[in-house]
Amino acid sequence: MLNAGQLATEVMARCQKLASFSEDSCRIRRTFLSPPMHDVHREIAAWLSRLNVITHVDAAGNLRALYPAEHTSQPRLMIGSHLDTVPNAGAFDGILGFVIGVALLEALEGRTLPFAIELIGFSDEEGTRFGVPFIGSRALVGRLDDNLLNVQNADGVSVRSAIEQFGLNPEAVSQACLPDQTLAYLEFHIEQGPVLERSGLPLAAVEAIAGQTRMEFTFIGRANHAGTTPMHLRADAVAAAAEWIMLAEREAKAVPGLVATAGSVVTSPGVANVIAGEARLSLDVRHRDDKVRGDAVTLLTDRAQQIASSRGLSVQHRTLMNQPAVAMDPFLGNQIEIAIQNVGCKPHRMTSGAGHDAMILAEKVPAGMIFLRTPGGISHDPAESVDVEDVEKAILCGRHLLDQLADEKEFLTRKRRA
Repeated sequence: MLNAGQLATEVMARCQKLASFSEDSCRIRRTFLSPPMHDVHREIAAWLSRLNVITHVDAAGNLRALYPAEHTSQPRLMIGSHLDTVPNAGAFDGILGFVIGVALLEALEGRTLPFAIELIGFSDEEGTRFGVPFIGSRALVGRLDDNLLNVQNADGVSVRSAIEQFGLNPEAVSQACLPDQTLAYLEFHIEQGPVLERSGLPLAAVEAIAGQTRMEFTFIGRANHAGTTPMHLRADAVAAAAEWIMLAEREAKAVPGLVATAGSVVTSPGVANVIAGEARLSLDVRHRDDKVRGDAVTLLTDRAQQIASSRGLSVQHRTLMNQPAVAMDPFLGNQIEIAIQNVGCKPHRMTSGAGHDAMILAEKVPAGMIFLRTPGGISHDPAESVDVEDVEKAILCGRHLLDQLADEKEFLTRKRRA
């Protein structure tokens, strides 16, 4: 049997190799169907050719490879993650999950299971190039429609054109849909946060992906001279926004699992000697329970109005995104927890505060996720890292999980959602 430690070392090296394929010379950036994605596909295809696994790229740009089952008519388990990155990225977000999938195929050493394993490297999860995330996984659930294909970026390039420029046929996107015989989707991913490290744990089963609300608030006051306007006669939009931001922080801290972030503040006129007449800011609210999230959004919206009124200002708001929470499959969660225990690790379940392709696939098939500890909780940054020992544990966990699923009649006889 191949040594999991050696496989983990190879996984780390492969992630760094893929990181070298970038749109930028001194940092990692690989957006949806950018030229470096050709290099990524060629590199991965070379790894898999040694296993006699043939790869192909579907019309949405997803890299796919099928490891056969014991019999050709048997169903399949899908394992994957995304191959695109944010600008100035680290080497492991998304990519690690796919490369661990390759390592699990290598660990089988030609042994077949009662289900095939389809590896998938999604073309887009981050949404960096077109401002729309999950282009790759949307194609698998039938949501890469004409409206999305016609979305254009700042350069006037459409999703449809990007697919054509990559050498693919956008008219064949419907053929990228999940096969009817797909049993489930499994994704390994770095946590991208500090929870596992703070808990001293290498792995966790993800039981839900938090719902997310994104909004924009604009406090409208009155611009005036910073030196001649007494404090009690001001209608300072920035002061109102600051009061509201601090209130949002207090309210989020009071509710377990709730996070609220004002990540962007733009003031007008935005100069040092003028009281700001307008402050436009973002609000990002997340929780695994949609009612808790909805109640928080309602409260913060009401409080914004109250703060504005008390200061003689007005406030406007609009909702940019309202993504429901997505529960991971309970059966898969239990099996992942057992596999983590079989590796000798303490089991742990947690909610993902970040979105993942698993939340899209969960619309059609049972989905499960395994988180790996992220040192320092750092992600979407060149300092992003993962410990090779944790990768080894993840590979061992995946081995146990595959064997467990192969022995589970409940899993093998599952029907895909309509």
